[in-house]
Amino acid sequence: MNLYHALYDHYAAHHPVLEEHDGRIYTAGQMRAAIGSMAAALAQCGVRPGMRVSFVLAKGPHVLRLAHACLQVGAIFHPLNPSYTEQEVDYLVRDADPALVVCEPQERGRFEFLRSVPVEIMTLDAEGKGSLGDLAASLAPLECVATVGPRDTAAILYTSGTTGKPKGAQITHGNLTDSARALAEVWSVTADDVLLHMLPMFHAHGLLTAVNTMLVAGGRVRMVPVFDPEEVVRALPSSTVIMGVPTHYARLLRTPGFAEAARASLRLAVSGSAPMLEGLAQAFREATGVALIERYGATESAIVTAVPAGTTDRAGWVGWALPGVEIRVRQSDGSCADRNAIGPLEVRGHNIFTGYWRRPDLLQDAFTEDGWFITGDVAEIDATGCVRLLDRTKDLIISGGLNVYPSEVEAALNRMGEVAECAVFGVPHPDFGEGVTAVVELEASAEIDEHALIERLKQVLAGYKVPKRILIGEPIPRNAMGKVQKAVLRDRYRALYSASK
Repeated sequence: MNLYHALYDHYAAHHPVLEEHDGRIYTAGQMRAAIGSMAAALAQCGVRPGMRVSFVLAKGPHVLRLAHACLQVGAIFHPLNPSYTEQEVDYLVRDADPALVVCEPQERGRFEFLRSVPVEIMTLDAEGKGSLGDLAASLAPLECVATVGPRDTAAILYTSGTTGKPKGAQITHGNLTDSARALAEVWSVTADDVLLHMLPMFHAHGLLTAVNTMLVAGGRVRMVPVFDPEEVVRALPSSTVIMGVPTHYARLLRTPGFAEAARASLRLAVSGSAPMLEGLAQAFREATGVALIERYGATESAIVTAVPAGTTDRAGWVGWALPGVEIRVRQSDGSCADRNAIGPLEVRGHNIFTGYWRRPDLLQDAFTEDGWFITGDVAEIDATGCVRLLDRTKDLIISGGLNVYPSEVEAALNRMGEVAECAVFGVPHPDFGEGVTAVVELEASAEIDEHALIERLKQVLAGYKVPKRILIGEPIPRNAMGKVQKAVLRDRYRALYSASK
């Protein structure tokens, strides 16, 4: 059941699999050989089945070579956002307890602090250079592929949940294989498809959903190093599929030449990881002739629902349950329904994770008594089984496709001596889907402005977590029990960013 087999075994050696922005093409044979050599290097470094390999790498083919080499040896890969601060990396590496941390050669000095963990640090870049890359180049490709079961962990992806303290969701080979095959079926992906890959590769959307769906179907991945609208337009000819977050599509529609390039070959455009901006799907279809469809998932549940390819009448809906996945909502009277109902969404199927890394105590709150995963989202399911998300029962903010947990940002603000109280929430943003926003009440004698608070937060939080606005001196609404009413804040400042345009 090793995901590696699902990704590569069906390709002929000469079939193109990966294409870089400069036109370099890697065939399946070349990819298997490069991955095999990387797997041999991991094995020589002492990486064994079940061990973790953490990596902090810029986007590039080396990310796939390393992640898929982990699959080949039966190790567990653990991607980290390159924008994480030293404090964030330190916590995540200590918790994952990896056998190896891999970073870019020029970033080696930045991670010296990990010597205290302790963990071995090796380097790798897109050209295959660096200590790990050089070792791989000196070794013959490993030919054997580790035997694993469908419930064996392939990746650990960290999510903070409502507590703000990151916890590692264990994603299995079965989760990823079945989810990719189901998506390929629903989206009619074939060996003739070419995905223009414009997503980051430290995130499940780019590293797992996009890549895996294409490879299990025998397609090709055309990679751009970072999201640059003009670069996307240049790379779009002959690409048939794009996957992104609403921010990407909003910016592409403002880019000269995009609509014409899309009309030439594009057949499928998928949006996920963030709420769709109102009117975006209609504007996209009018400009390109292609329906912009959505899908829905979570770290712990992979992809749950998706709108099928060719569907044009479901703007604002995230689709039907994938094959092998069951959905239901829990109604106000405690009963459950899978049609014509509104309530907290619960999921069951091959897509559900097996647990949180070294935190079995957290599973009780994650599942119902009869074994359904509690997503934390409120949804409507119509008479056909199609799902529309209405709200989140958690206060999770999704900004630019990335999860931001208010409690983590609030904790950072509360550590500042000038801050008496604060509340962090998300409101609509024209570029990011949701803009992280904070309301702060200062201590009586404090003298600090919005800019200074934001600059301080940048020292301890990744950039996407830092509030785009900090409103000082604004009242924080509370209920009779003293709990912050974030729904009131979201409503009060709903037009904050649209008004600033």
